[in-house]
Amino acid sequence: MRAVLQRVRSASVSVKGRTVGEIGPGIAVLLGFGGSDDPDMVGGPVWNKFMQKLLGLRLFPDAGGPINASLADHGGAVLVVSQFTLYADVRKGRRPSFSKAAQPEAALTLYTSFVADLRRQWPLVAEGEFGADMDVSLVNWGPVTIWLDSDEF
Repeated sequence: MRAVLQRVRSASVSVKGRTVGEIGPGIAVLLGFGGSDDPDMVGGPVWNKFMQKLLGLRLFPDAGGPINASLADHGGAVLVVSQFTLYADVRKGRRPSFSKAAQPEAALTLYTSFVADLRRQWPLVAEGEFGADMDVSLVNWGPVTIWLDSDEF
């Protein structure tokens, strides 16, 4: 499981010109799953650590400094957008290979579980549309961009 977290002033995602998710200040999460990720990992130690890391990273300003407060401390929303391209392999040629990405059925199960679990822990969650051709707009704040990979936990 991989994610790119971006601290944003605002973010939105639309499909065919229709906005399907939008947030004000918070975190935009580009989320992808790999071939070794399995629905059995939902609720397990790595899953939970990943979720807690996302919610607990100190990415927001407060009186203590520019990157000192977590989402829980600062408040804000989370926009989750599925992105299998986080598993691109660009070692050969010029066309990325996505063979390391999870199969769509498994990825959909994991993505749906992730968003549901996140909503249980945080009240302000918006999302894109899994598998759709989406237009994602965001205003980076900072910018602050963080990479999370469950293989590193």
